[in-house]
Amino acid sequence: MEPRPAAPGPCPGDSRGAEEAAAASSLHPAEAQPRRRAPAVAAVLPAGGSGERMGVPTPKQFCPILERPLISYTLQALERVCWIKDIVVAVTGENMKAMKCIIQKYQHQRISLVEAGVTRHRSIFNGLKALAEDQPDSKLSKPEVVIIHDAVRPFVEEDVLLKVVTAAKEHGAAGAIRPLVSTVISPSADGCLDHSLERARHRASEMPQAFLFDVIYEAYQQCSDYDLEFGTECLQLALKYGHINAKLVEGSPDLWKVTYKRDLYAAESIIKERISQHICIVMDTKEDENHVGHHLEEILKNELNHVKVTSGALCPTSRDLEQIILEQCYNYVCVNVMSSDFEETRKLLNMLEESNLSILYPIVVISVYFLDYKSVPFDEKMESLIQIREYAKEVKKRNILLSGLLIYFPQDEQKLQASLRQGVTIIATLIKERNSGLVGQLLVA
Repeated sequence: MEPRPAAPGPCPGDSRGAEEAAAASSLHPAEAQPRRRAPAVAAVLPAGGSGERMGVPTPKQFCPILERPLISYTLQALERVCWIKDIVVAVTGENMKAMKCIIQKYQHQRISLVEAGVTRHRSIFNGLKALAEDQPDSKLSKPEVVIIHDAVRPFVEEDVLLKVVTAAKEHGAAGAIRPLVSTVISPSADGCLDHSLERARHRASEMPQAFLFDVIYEAYQQCSDYDLEFGTECLQLALKYGHINAKLVEGSPDLWKVTYKRDLYAAESIIKERISQHICIVMDTKEDENHVGHHLEEILKNELNHVKVTSGALCPTSRDLEQIILEQCYNYVCVNVMSSDFEETRKLLNMLEESNLSILYPIVVISVYFLDYKSVPFDEKMESLIQIREYAKEVKKRNILLSGLLIYFPQDEQKLQASLRQGVTIIATLIKERNSGLVGQLLVA
């Protein structure tokens, strides 16, 4: 099963924007205004940088985050947008094989590769050439609008892409901007302050940017060798050679560019936070209202009120767990109360492995065992849990992080609630941290 793409957004040919397009579609057919034709849209990603500022031997676009290359996250963000027809990545010859492996491993679609140039502008130009109609043996068709985006900006959302494409359709060129964080100053030749810019009047140019294809392609065909060697701003080329004043669109705070080593940790933290927002409680049945899994579910909802908590049953008659997996939930708490403790967890792990869900992100599975210490000796329960360690080593190879958690199950209601709350704290930590070093450890609440 391939990872399911996000639901398609509004048509970029409708300049009213996402909200108004959604409102128009809800009108009676006789009342709705006809939409304009959606433009053909492609994207170009220059990915030929060496990552010198990162200070690591691996180019930053290939640096791993949660053991997956950074560029794969950016490609995923663009692939989610169904109206982007083609994505052209410019990569150096020495990294071409590695890029092909990334595309294959993470099942990326609609990706074409071209060889990068020695500078950013030359890489973009090569990407544009691949989309132009005048190229022999080209399998790509020329788009009406082209998006230019950085391979190391993985958190671009569809609404920003829609805004710049819609603005480019109307104005010829458009780009995302953000307020300046620091004041820009100009030093003199002797290293002293010459003058500074008024920060409130200026903005930082970000990505993505979008252009009518003919506008930006003709600008690159006309620009000088100096521009190709030392320039960085595509909007400036459209202004200088196409006389197009780009429309500036306010971007979101998460459009920042992974530049330094510390940015990798920040990006990892954001990704962990995003995929930790849905937890599924898995039980052998949901029909028993007194099932301890329901108690755990309620406490999770109360303690983690910012997280979506759902539940699913492993019984053959239930299909809700399959639907939750299809919705791409990456966090599962498997409740074991039967005599064959590990059976439920094995069933869940088999379902997850068959789904291929772990291709893109690591899945956290916490196998929770409830011990009524009056009926089951503690040592006996611990022995049955030891097998998790070995099984965790196997499933980790498939990007599934398995942990075991033992919770006392006393008859006293207050003590049970206290044990469950302590267990929830551990569960939340395991899900948020996603640290492979915790895999297979036996934790006692």
